[in-house]
Amino acid sequence: MPLFAESAADLPDRETLLSMSGMEFMQAMLAGTMPQPTIAGLLNYRLESVGEGRASFRGTPEFRHTNPFGGVHGGWYGTVLDSVMGCAVMTTVPKGRWYTTLEFKVNISRALPVGMEIIAEGEIEHSGRSTAVSLGRIRGAEDGRLYATGSTTCIIMG
Repeated sequence: MPLFAESAADLPDRETLLSMSGMEFMQAMLAGTMPQPTIAGLLNYRLESVGEGRASFRGTPEFRHTNPFGGVHGGWYGTVLDSVMGCAVMTTVPKGRWYTTLEFKVNISRALPVGMEIIAEGEIEHSGRSTAVSLGRIRGAEDGRLYATGSTTCIIMG
């Protein structure tokens, strides 16, 4: 099994997905029995840990993730935060249901240097029958400084 999905053939079918709780799905990705999303490979981050209502990633922005001025593109921060906050939500989703992002917000507090390893953490604030709210943070892996925060509201379906 590839670490990241390389084609649609690597992705689990709908029946498989709905037969698992969100936590089981996240644990399967962490164990490598289910591929991590293609976007994670493209943006150079990966799932590092999961627990009830939380998830963390480790990653490094590269030059290919920069804007025309050479700074890390805001979309990199946004995608990493949307993903880690969504994964925190996924850990609370019951079997037979799924979620999608309804809205998210990102606050970039300082520029990330290209090549700096980060840790992104997502944590549930609320998980109900039809919606969930999660918060996220991106910190430098070595300096511990806060580089960005985010919040999301997700809709739970099924």
